[in-house]
Amino acid sequence: MLACEAAGGAPDLALPAACAVEMVHTYSLIHDDLPAMDDDDLRRGLPTCHKKFGEALAILAGDALLTAAFEVIGTGYAPRTAAVSCVELARGAGAVGMVGGQVLDLEAEGRVGAEPIPPVSPPEGEGGVGRLEDIHARKTGALFRSSLRLGVYAAQGERPQGADPKALQAADEYAAAFGLAFQVTDDLLDVESTADKTGKRVGKDAARGKLTYPGLLGVEESRRRAAD
Repeated sequence: MLACEAAGGAPDLALPAACAVEMVHTYSLIHDDLPAMDDDDLRRGLPTCHKKFGEALAILAGDALLTAAFEVIGTGYAPRTAAVSCVELARGAGAVGMVGGQVLDLEAEGRVGAEPIPPVSPPEGEGGVGRLEDIHARKTGALFRSSLRLGVYAAQGERPQGADPKALQAADEYAAAFGLAFQVTDDLLDVESTADKTGKRVGKDAARGKLTYPGLLGVEESRRRAAD
């Protein structure tokens, strides 16, 4: 909604897209919490979906939210804006975006394939950070990028020339920086915060051998990168 306003539109124009993004986000959390993925029992201070309703309904709830997201966009905009917005959301949520990032995350934990395999050890120093940033650019950053671009499309999608490429480029640059700051902070919260404050279990990243910024760089260097 803020991106829509920045691109010259009334913020409410972006509401269908904003709801669709949150549907995709919530589906991803429901599936991420499943035992086959991160196996969490607490989300937003409440029992996770599969803990309350069972794994089968949790999977179906995620499936329903994902498909409903495209229905909301398809019925919320004129055809031209709806089409480009559906493509954008699919790209951010799919194999080259969020889902692809989750695969890389599981691979780093040694959990891709029918049988457990040794975790993929990151290279030392900046090489390891580069690999971690690649995971998060997809797993987290791609949906931020789509959210911002959807705001631009909501404001400008029906123009004869379409959305301004400069506005889309500005959205991309902001999303890259914001997504990285978000993920570094999220990793730090897992080390330093409490379940009461975050609404989810903490301290689990290190226990699972997950690739994180504090794990690679330490807390102080991670804080410096988030500030940068």
